[in-house]
Amino acid sequence: MAKRKEDEPPKGAPAWQSTFADLMNLLLCFFVLLFSMSTVDAQKFELIAASFSETFSIFTAGSTAIGDGMLIGNGVSQLNQLDNYVYSTGKAAENDETTDKLDEMQQKLEEASLSQMEELAERVQEAISEGQLDSNIDVDFTSQYVELTLKGSLLFDSGSAVLKDESLPALAQVGIILERYADNTIEILGHTDNVPMSSDRYANNNELSSARALSVFDYLVGNTSLNPADIIHAGRGEYVPVADNSTPEGRSKNRRVEIRLYNTLETN
Repeated sequence: MAKRKEDEPPKGAPAWQSTFADLMNLLLCFFVLLFSMSTVDAQKFELIAASFSETFSIFTAGSTAIGDGMLIGNGVSQLNQLDNYVYSTGKAAENDETTDKLDEMQQKLEEASLSQMEELAERVQEAISEGQLDSNIDVDFTSQYVELTLKGSLLFDSGSAVLKDESLPALAQVGIILERYADNTIEILGHTDNVPMSSDRYANNNELSSARALSVFDYLVGNTSLNPADIIHAGRGEYVPVADNSTPEGRSKNRRVEIRLYNTLETN
């Protein structure tokens, strides 16, 4: 009976030893990699951090993070700051471009408003001249409104807010002008000089100027087709003078009522 030949053992090292050796090599490489990542040339890092700090005005602690023994994580967080800085710089450039466009649009709107108000002021001035009211009503304009300035001596007696009879024809002409040209908000402002008020009816110039603005408002509402909701009235007292209150002529100019026709581009 033939005998079974015994199998020869495999040549070389056992298979488990090869697997174990590979595992050890991988572990060694892993720890060497960790060691290399945690080791930084402190002097070189300080120079780099200082350079970034001088260039970008950031990394407030970058130049001392390693020297003070702090973790490298601080350096990583500072790199994140650099990324945020670069991102914000790009955003700032975009914002500057947007701001320039907005400024350009605002300038064009300002020019259009000024042109519209200048044209309206010319038409109002023609109507004032036709009514022979130039001596009592001045016309001025800005990009926001056309302003009619009525002399206080035309409208009221001293210390009074009751409209004088001789002022009514002029106010009637003003009402016609407002009906024709006022397509938006109208503002009536009463002004006085700085002479202290001494009246049983009005305690001070603020009350007197408000009462005068209200009197003009009441007349316009009662004698024109203007919408009262579109008319604002207020008293400014002595606080917005247009002339020197130390002279009679200056005080006379300061006693006035202003009527402003606002631009539709400004309030719509």
